[in-house]
Amino acid sequence: MRAIVIEEQGGPEVMRPVEVADPEPGPGQVSVDLEASGVNFIDIYQRSGAYAVPTPFTPGLEGAGTVRAVGSGVDDLTVGQRVAWAQQPGSYAERAVVSAERAVPVPDGVSAEVAAAVMLQGLTAHYLTHSTYPVQPGDTVLVHAAAGGTGLLLTQLAKLRGGRVIATVSTEEKERLARGAGADEVIRYAAGEMEQPPDVAAVARELTGGTGVAAAYDGVGANTFDASLDSLRPRGVLALFGQSSGPVPPVDPQRLNSAGSVYLTRPSLVHHVSERDEYRDRASDVLGLVGTGKLDVRIGARYPLADAARAHEDLASRRTTGKLLLT
Repeated sequence: MRAIVIEEQGGPEVMRPVEVADPEPGPGQVSVDLEASGVNFIDIYQRSGAYAVPTPFTPGLEGAGTVRAVGSGVDDLTVGQRVAWAQQPGSYAERAVVSAERAVPVPDGVSAEVAAAVMLQGLTAHYLTHSTYPVQPGDTVLVHAAAGGTGLLLTQLAKLRGGRVIATVSTEEKERLARGAGADEVIRYAAGEMEQPPDVAAVARELTGGTGVAAAYDGVGANTFDASLDSLRPRGVLALFGQSSGPVPPVDPQRLNSAGSVYLTRPSLVHHVSERDEYRDRASDVLGLVGTGKLDVRIGARYPLADAARAHEDLASRRTTGKLLLT
């Protein structure tokens, strides 16, 4: 079979398609013929060396496809069954071996592509809106990069919980997508070349009558952190869950006091799905919402497996919207 293998961390060019042996499932595992693999910023962090990963390795932490073979001790999955997963390495391949505990059945009516597109980002949006700061009816929250894959899901889940969403985007097209996902207000933080970009925090406070937002969901990092912090209401929550624009410099804790006894957290999906039951519950909730049409998943682009490097370049450039897939 073909797989993307990284011999040493570096730029997109280090991802090379090679022929490797078909993987065989061990005890408690299944092998899966992949139909689609999700492309995420964490893949870029692992490929580039921002996150240390032993080499050689095959990137990709989520995917979906059909069970090809079942290892010993697996009694709840069968050959031919459609499954999806997140937080399992090796999805940039034609076949992958996955822990049976992480392989979630895909409901009827949900395609493998959509399942692969929603697992990691959907679980992320779920824990942020249900656990990190559980959105309450009437809350106003700030969602950065709202036209990205996670941003669109965050917006929808916040709205399903009765929240009001202020979204930030960079283009007219992205504004249209954010509003289509339910955003109540949109701030275009990257205006035209001859225009002065808006003060996001000032606009957010104006839109909340001077109070500030209950929570800021920030996966951008360096470029938006100050605006997120300054947008919070007293005792609000800044959930910094990513750093697509780069890491945030060290923060003086006194800033949290000055901002109104606010909370700063740097959550990660791995700590919100470490227990089997929690993982299954979140995945079932997300896939169930997709299956009933309450959660829309936008696939922004599809790439052949061999074009994984181009997918990484496009994602890093922030030219894309929705979810990127390898097929």
